[in-house]
Amino acid sequence: MDSTARRSGGGLLEGLYRVVMRRTSVYATFVILGAFAGERAVDYGVHKLWERNNVGIKRYEDIPVLGQRPTE
Repeated sequence: MDSTARRSGGGLLEGLYRVVMRRTSVYATFVILGAFAGERAVDYGVHKLWERNNVGIKRYEDIPVLGQRPTE
């Protein structure tokens, strides 16, 4: 097997390099959008985990009227 032989189709990493990392502007946009999407995914996951662990406990969302005086 010749170690200098290259695949004609390229691999996944080579394709990613060709599409995303070749130009700095595209790479920076990819990183910023990826960070935003990752932050949203982690926020959603932590929120769902928090709600699941606090079932049965009175939470802020469970109180129907906050800051209003009861009517007499």
